Parts: sequence; structure tokens; C-alpha cells
Amino acid sequence: MSVLAARQNCSVRQLQRDFAEVLGITPRQFGQALRTNHTRAALRSADTVLDAAFAAGYGSVRGFYEEAARRLGMTPSDYVAGAPEQVLLWSMTAMAVGDVIAVATPRGLAAVRIGNAAELEAEIREEFPNAMLGRDDAAMSDVMSALRALAAGLDAPDLPVDVHGTVFQARVWSSLREIPAGETRTYSEVAEAIGSPTAVRAVARACATNPVALVVPCHRVMRRDGNLAGYRWGLSIKAALLASESA
Repeated sequence: MSVLAARQNCSVRQLQRDFAEVLGITPRQFGQALRTNHTRAALRSADTVLDAAFAAGYGSVRGFYEEAARRLGMTPSDYVAGAPEQVLLWSMTAMAVGDVIAVATPRGLAAVRIGNAAELEAEIREEFPNAMLGRDDAAMSDVMSALRALAAGLDAPDLPVDVHGTVFQARVWSSLREIPAGETRTYSEVAEAIGSPTAVRAVARACATNPVALVVPCHRVMRRDGNLAGYRWGLSIKAALLASESA
């Protein structure tokens, strides 16, 4: 960190302050996120996992496997192979807001998406081409009932999630789950709630990359002037969800 500060002609303390103001995370956390992205790219392009480890900047194979597995959600070898033998259950149902698909690992929901049934299923299969994807509407019935309630603006039991992102994204997503149904927050208010009042744009990006719609209610965040702003699944769906919750 001292080397980076020297290159920027500032103190380490100033460097940390700048990162917190702009990105809402520390330089170390930013570096870890970059290395995770480099790891994904290296695993896709390198000839061997060992080559990928060194290409991503890891000093030891053990450290590579321990950290990469934690951040990728699986071992590096499994990631390269497209998540083979990773058991993922999924279910899909039509709701008033559109078709909703949910994908779950043994630890919780990995994806909840809204859109067209055929496109949603194709998207999931492309993301994990070698995983053991199995549709099991019976096993997922409680999950889908909870999602149906959330889409209708009704109370629902908390659903566990198994999502992976940066430290900053995790903070934003956790904060969003604390917004009660029927209420909204501005991007600025969310930034303040997580202790990064100047990271408004970063909060907006975290909302846009939310992998579990409805469960992490990014639809409850809007601009300060009351404009709905963007929504990954469409503004009409965002408006409908907010209207249901207000009712």
C-alpha cells in the first residue's frame, strides 16, 4: 500500500480516505476484487490451473486454492470445468411481474431473475454449462411461494442466499435487505447507511448487479428527486413492485 501511495504522491492515510470516498472500500479490498477478476480471466485462458495461479499474482498454490475457492464459490478446477457436479436446483413460475426463475445451491439462493421463461433458462444454463442443473418444483415450492409473496408486496420468510461479490457489493446488498416493504431509500441514503456517503455511484452499480431480485429488494432504491432511475428487469416491473408494496 505504501508503494501505491508513493506513486500517487500522497500518504497511505490519504490513499485510504480517497478509496473510501470514491469506491466505499479499502485499497486492500479493491486489490482483492481485482485479483478475483484476474483469477477468472486467467482460469479461462491459461493452459493449467498452476499457470493461472501465477498469472493472477498468487505466490503459492495453497494460497491460490484457499482464496480463489472462497471468492469463486467453488474450487478453481471446478470453475475451469464449468462447475461440474455442482448440484443446482431451479424452479420457475409465472407471476404478475413476469416469469421468475430461482436457482439454489445447498447453501441458499444463487440467482433470482425476472423476464422471459426461455431466455431465463438459457441464461442459467450458459452460466454453469457443466453443473448438475435440475428442475425440482416440489423441492423449491416453499422458495417459490415466498418469492410470489414478495412480488405481491406481502410478508415472506427470510430466504438464505449464496451469492458472491465484492466486499462493497455485499455491504450494499445487506443494507437493501433492511429496507422494509412499502418504504424506499435513495442511493445517497443507502451510501450513508453503509458508511460510504460519497459512494453513490458505486451503490447504484451494486444495485444493478444484484443477483437475487426480490430477495435483495433493489427495487426499493430510487433517485433523490423521486425518479425510479434504472432497474435491471425494467422500470415497469419496478413500478409494479413498489405499487404492490405500497398497497
